[in-house]
Parts: sequence; C-alpha cells; structure tokens
Amino acid sequence: MPCLLGIDNGLTVTKAVVFDENGAVLSVARRRVPQIIPRPRHVERDMAALWVATAEAISEAVAKCGRPASDVAAVATTAHGDGLYLLDSDYRPLGNSILSLDSRAGGIAARWAEDATADRALGRTGQMPHASAPSTLLAWVRDHEPERFARIAHVFACKDWLRFCLAGTVGTDLTEASTAFTDVQTQAYAPDILPIFGLEALNHALPEVSLPDAEVGRVTAEAARVTGLVAGTRVVAGLHDVTASALGVGGYGEGVVAIVAGTYSINETLSSEPRVDARWFCRNGLRTGEWNNMAISPASAANYDWFLDTLCGVERQAAEAEGRSIHATLGPELEAALDRSSTLLFHPYLFGSPHGPAASAGFLGLRGWHDRGDMLRAVIEGIAFNHRVHVDALREGFILKQARLTGGISRNPVFAQLFADALGIPVTVTETEEAAAWGAALCAGAGVGLFASPRHDPRDLATAGRTFSPDPHRSAALAERYRLHCHIADTLAPLWPSIEALAPDRGR
Repeated sequence: MPCLLGIDNGLTVTKAVVFDENGAVLSVARRRVPQIIPRPRHVERDMAALWVATAEAISEAVAKCGRPASDVAAVATTAHGDGLYLLDSDYRPLGNSILSLDSRAGGIAARWAEDATADRALGRTGQMPHASAPSTLLAWVRDHEPERFARIAHVFACKDWLRFCLAGTVGTDLTEASTAFTDVQTQAYAPDILPIFGLEALNHALPEVSLPDAEVGRVTAEAARVTGLVAGTRVVAGLHDVTASALGVGGYGEGVVAIVAGTYSINETLSSEPRVDARWFCRNGLRTGEWNNMAISPASAANYDWFLDTLCGVERQAAEAEGRSIHATLGPELEAALDRSSTLLFHPYLFGSPHGPAASAGFLGLRGWHDRGDMLRAVIEGIAFNHRVHVDALREGFILKQARLTGGISRNPVFAQLFADALGIPVTVTETEEAAAWGAALCAGAGVGLFASPRHDPRDLATAGRTFSPDPHRSAALAERYRLHCHIADTLAPLWPSIEALAPDRGR
C-alpha cells in the first residue's frame, strides 16, 4: 500500500512525517535548525543548513516507517510563511534566509502606513504590509543591501526552497503566492502591484504558481542520495503552513475558525468571496474562488514556552532528565489557580502583538500573595484573549459557528477548555498528529490520485476529536476579564513607544 511524506518546517524545527494512506503516522523525525540573530530584530537562517537538517529528518523518517522507500508515493512540503528566501541566477542562496520573526523592516511598514502605501496594498492585495512580509523585506534589502538586491533572480518562501532541493524546480503554490504580490480579486500576479512597493525591478523574479496538489517535479538523484527516497518519487507543490494546519485538523471550511496556538496566534476561516479588512489577511485558498482569511500576530504559545524556560527551568530540566512532563507538574498549580479569583492579567506580547512592534508584554495586578500557578493562569488567559482579539475581528466579517484548535498547548484539556470559555464557542481538538504535515500529505495524496482533492480527508473527522463546550459561568467571568485586557492595551498604546525608547539600541 502507498504511503505519503509530509515535510513541515517551522521557525526552529524541521520535521518529516510518513503517513499511511488513511492518515495514520508511521514515523516522525525532527531536527532543530538554529536561528541566526546577528543583531536585534534580525532573525535569519542558513539555507544550506536547513536543507541538510531536513534531508537528515527525511532519511530517518523513511528508515523508521516500516515500509520500503519505494512505497512513498509522493512528497509535499509546508513551512512558515512570509519571510524571504532568495536565489541568484545560478540558483544559489543569496545569503541567509530571513524568517517571519524578523522585524528589521518595521520602520518601512510604519512609513507605508503613514503615506498611503499600505492602504493601496490593502486594496490590491487584500492585506496590509507588515514587518516580515516579502514586500517590506525586499524593500529593506533594496535600501540597505543594493548589491544583493541587484542579484536577486528568484524570490520565494521556505517550502519552495525545500521543493527546489528535492526536485530542482523553481516555483510556488497558490496559497504562498498571495503573501504580498497577487491581486485579491483575480488571485494572480498583476503588473501594478510590485510598483506599489517600489519593487518593479523584481518582476522577473516572482515564481511560477501551481495549485497546492499539482505535481511539480520528481526527487532528483542527489536528493535521493541524501534523503533515502527513491529517485523519481513525485514531488507535489505543497502549501503555506497556516493553511496546511487548518486542512490537517479538518478546519478548512466556511463557518469554522481554525486556531493554531503556536509561535504565532493564527486564526483563519474560509470564504467564497474576497472580504478585505486591515485586521486580517485575505489570502488565496486551495483553489481559485476560495479565500483564506487569516488574523495573525506573533503572540501565542511562545509566551508559554518563555514562561517554562524562565520560571520553571530547573523543574523542566529535571522532568526531561527523568522522562516526565513538566506539564504534569504544573497542572495542579494551574487548576488550583483557576479555582480562585485573581487580579493578575498578562499581555502576551513578548515577541510581537496585534498593536504594532512597540507593544510589549507585562503582568498587571501582580500581588505578593500570587504564586507561580496564578502567573501561569494569567499567561494562558492572555494567550486565549489574544486569540479572541483576532476571532472577534473575524466574527464581524464572517459567521463562525465552531472552532478547531491545534498547537502544542491544545493537547492539555485544561487549556482547551479555557479557550472554549474565553471564546464563547465550542472548540474541537482533533486527534490529528502533526496537523501541518498531514495537510501537506493530503496535497501529496491528491496530486497522485489517492484522494479526490486535498479536502477529501480519508479519516472520520466526526469521531476523531474532542469538543469542549463553553461553561456559561466561566465564560461570563472571562468576558469581563477580556474587556479589561483590551482596555488596558488601548490605554498603554501611547506609552509603549516611550517604554521601547528606554533601550533604543535594541530597536536597530
């Protein structure tokens, strides 16, 4: 029987997952890929090292899956969106890639917001240019590294680099193409869009666009040598990881909001017509005639990871050394905190926010009698409230009846229930392992005819998850806390730039 390989590359880890034809995980292999931070706000990655790590993960996953490599019918990639991956005319990387956590171009995005460039971009592309958008990053390279800019021959995203390494073909897919330069109405490139950003010199560098389930090449002999795949294995275009995650958990559809609580707060819903609003990205779906509306900020579970590293570091190391979970240790502390009243609030803006780059994180209402459990509760509530900011925006444009939640913290039932109570709608956590990789594998399977389309998931999604319904009493209490959370953020908005100015060298 055939199996499928889905490659999922995040901001710190690249992984390879082999699935059987019914969606069951046969093997998973991961490799960490170090970030390079040469100065504040610059977050990069060595492109060659990324491929080496990914090839190692593929080789391990194929070796462990219990099937011969010849059973892998197809492979597709998904990866973090936005950021920038550049090749010269000889198909060599033009320096390090720039990750979507990078904020060096924040000043350009701010300037565009003031001079109407952002409004023009919103009307034509369906989204406001932000600090890590390809448009702003390319403008930064143009202004600060003109020699590098002059050598750009190919502009694409992370997953497209991995596709090139696998198959030797250059291109992107419909979902990824819409990160900056496609017409929101036609969903295709338009000649007047690059000039909005002063980037008309790069018209030749935009990649050819394929559907996410289109076959775009075959595994080359060199890629086969380092991955253990069979040369000639089919390679399918793949898709942006935000869309892949929604697809993988059964949340890609109208009336459903797919929520990914990861490094980014990702909240998305499908529509059959473009609806443009500055509060969300109106990007391409899997097919023309479908739009995926994404409300996003870098303010989700990365705050929880920071809490574990900073305030639970010793216990975490001890738990990992003994094969235990730090989450089990913290569980009783969190549950006790949830059962008592608290003045403690947390704004989860350690790495970014929906309020611009100057906003920063902070605890408010902290008292001497609060303990670590109270602080953890505030962090998780703050993460859920930040998701609600985005979900509430989407609710003004779309009818949302249910939510699908994924991401590491979704596996904790206490966290999942808190999301349901905070959002005030039923939240389903599917039993999907490696949701984004499975979304890529669905495209791979559709590309070789195993599935009628990427949306024809062979699993019974009705029985593959657990639904958490909001508790009316807790929802009402959290709604009051949420209103205060938003009021505080609005009140602090004029002060955040002054706080940031206390360390001006950190913003360069």
